[in-house]
Amino acid sequence: MKNKEHLPIFGIGPFLVVGMAVVAAIAIAVFSYVLHLGTVSVFPATMLIAIGIALIIAGLIVWFIGAVRSGMDDNIKENCLKTNGIYAWVRNPMYSGWWMLITGISLMWRNIFLIPVIVINWGIMTVVLKATEEKWLHELYGQEYDDYCKCVNRCIPFKRK
Repeated sequence: MKNKEHLPIFGIGPFLVVGMAVVAAIAIAVFSYVLHLGTVSVFPATMLIAIGIALIIAGLIVWFIGAVRSGMDDNIKENCLKTNGIYAWVRNPMYSGWWMLITGISLMWRNIFLIPVIVINWGIMTVVLKATEEKWLHELYGQEYDDYCKCVNRCIPFKRK
């Protein structure tokens, strides 16, 4: 990438989020409505619903901070690597927020066969981000981005290493 170019504002996001949502929706339809397999009741169901609600709320918060409150659009337009705020906790808060939300919805379905969807969607997100935005960011920022990657998780918000 040339020095004066910048990443697209929306990046690969819409395709990635829709892809993860489609994977979850297909799994929900197949296991809960077609095969009628894996639905749990009583205590495990209550626990899955509670965790699901917590993840939905956390996902919305992470997405909101990354998308609305972080000022990321200005950093993209100015070709400035964003490493503070929510970006000090997770490199991709907008995608992570959507992943957490989709995970929460999947858990609220109370179906144990949907649990692998969480890992599948994390894998999709990881592969897509490595092949697209992370590659672009490395080309644009070089060692600065590599150092940032060593300190901040790709998908799961966590305190700096």
